[in-house]
Amino acid sequence: MQLYEIYNLTRDIPVAHRVRLAATSAERRRGLLGVTKLDKEEGLWIRPCEAVHTFGMKIPIDIIFLDREYRVRKIQREVGPNRIAFCLLASSVLELAAGSSASAGTEVNDWLAFLPEPRRDASLQSCHATSIA
Repeated sequence: MQLYEIYNLTRDIPVAHRVRLAATSAERRRGLLGVTKLDKEEGLWIRPCEAVHTFGMKIPIDIIFLDREYRVRKIQREVGPNRIAFCLLASSVLELAAGSSASAGTEVNDWLAFLPEPRRDASLQSCHATSIA
């Protein structure tokens, strides 16, 4: 499972540190269904996507719609269960814990960066290899 750190380039501030990518059809369909708690540092990046629903969800979320260049096109904050949200200009959607987008000051037209979180075991191996050399 690939995790990403999301950084707001426009505001020079981190948005979330542990965001999971939902890229397969099954991952996109499942989304955050069944999640009962989402930390402020966690989220789900659904790609490709231009619409989401919260039917069957147990928690409110912030929904950030992004274009192909990861520019924020639309934000819907604190969306509760049984709602539909869409943005025809979006190519992906970032779902975060309710209140996270406001906490980070994220606004429409901000540019976000998705940085792959380095795997801890790979980092340790490269450190180990460097210390041996």
